[in-house]
Amino acid sequence: MGIVAGLDSSPDFTRIVVCDSETGAVLRQGYAPHPVEGDGRPSDVDPQAWLLSLGEAAGGGLLEGVQAIGVSSQQNALVPLDSQGATVRPALVGGDKRAQVAAADLIDALGGRQAWAEAVGCVPQAARPVTKLRWLAKAEPDNARRASVLLQAHDWLVWQLLGRPVRRTTDRGGASGTGYWSAATGAYRPDLVELALGHQAGLPEVLGPSEAAGTTPEGLLISAGTGETMAAALGLGIGLGDAVVSLGASGSVMAVHPEALVDSTGMITSLADATGMHLPVVTTLNAVRTLRGTAELLGVPELEGLSDLAMKSTPGSHGLVLLPYLEGERTPNLPHTAGTLAGLRRESMKPEHLARAAFEGMLCGLADALDVLRGRGVEVRRIFLLGAAAELSAVQAAAPALFGVQVVVPQPADYAAIGAARQAAWSLGVSQGTQDPRTPPVWQGAVAQVLEPGDELAVGQAVRQQYVSVREQTHPGAFRA
Repeated sequence: MGIVAGLDSSPDFTRIVVCDSETGAVLRQGYAPHPVEGDGRPSDVDPQAWLLSLGEAAGGGLLEGVQAIGVSSQQNALVPLDSQGATVRPALVGGDKRAQVAAADLIDALGGRQAWAEAVGCVPQAARPVTKLRWLAKAEPDNARRASVLLQAHDWLVWQLLGRPVRRTTDRGGASGTGYWSAATGAYRPDLVELALGHQAGLPEVLGPSEAAGTTPEGLLISAGTGETMAAALGLGIGLGDAVVSLGASGSVMAVHPEALVDSTGMITSLADATGMHLPVVTTLNAVRTLRGTAELLGVPELEGLSDLAMKSTPGSHGLVLLPYLEGERTPNLPHTAGTLAGLRRESMKPEHLARAAFEGMLCGLADALDVLRGRGVEVRRIFLLGAAAELSAVQAAAPALFGVQVVVPQPADYAAIGAARQAAWSLGVSQGTQDPRTPPVWQGAVAQVLEPGDELAVGQAVRQQYVSVREQTHPGAFRA
């Protein structure tokens, strides 16, 4: 029996799980926050903070007996290095609002959203590394000129674990989110790096899913690593026919698909996964923020209370329909619009009906995003529902019927770290000749609650049609290319 570890370096902390390489059973765990000064999440972080929290999380002999490590890390972090391998400046992390103007500049510079979608499968946004390069070139030209090699967070951590070798690596999952690597062609676009940064820069070698990045001097195998989204998908064990709906302040829908999707509208971001497949993603701006706004309006202090209130209503919310475009919307592309509350009648003007309409509006908005993928031939037979709001009774009552398929609500776990460990077990098995390089090891699935649409399917589809009718009346043709 082998023992492997998965390391997830998120925006706030490092979490490590040590797993049985054959079954995936979690044997030990470690955790440490990043030592970052100040309140909130900074936009600039010294990568050494990630190493410090890694060392603390691994304390107490946590990694004793471990044969291989996989690294998952926050996506979109850009670590520019000079020709000597030193960081030019702190890493640019997160959805950096400073780069919003740079995103618009880059979109125009290549000829619009469609040109970017066709080039690399995604349209520049403030968070993307390619956009941060343009910001760096404009705001800090001296630092931009010194930038000789471009890494992301997991690339940098893998490089550090291996002792900073000459060879620098990444994986196709992480590379697909940069804005200068195409999941469709499997190749970098150095011209887009030059467009953003003003000159060429060294880029890490893209490894295959089961390839190892190298071995430490102590003989510890380090797998390719990947981004948090791809690692979580690997940890959940999703495959063809599965989609993941994430309920954060904003929402996202991603599914496993055998090929990259080029979407001229830019609504689909075409990412690669950590297994050799693809993860097309569609994002909505308004998910749990819709619930929080409604709770504030109704004077309900917690989302659990809003959920309880919504359960006093019935499917369809007595005719109330909320288009939840409170922050504008990405899907459909209506950046400057506002939310709409339709169907007001005397009998529907009750708190419980508005509460129910908020849950149904949020879920119908995500069902719209799901339909964008279905419309491109993506098969969805089962949906994994993630995020704290997935535990709410009103979400669980409405989601299966509105989505029209089985809904799985996994128990909270460190799925990104587990996915990184599964990748490590895969690389270890391939290196030992016991594992197929095309297929990751079969691990026990996530412990989950399974919800079926059942007899509510017809009711759910009627609610969904009511929502679509209001959306079409209010924003006709919003989903037409």
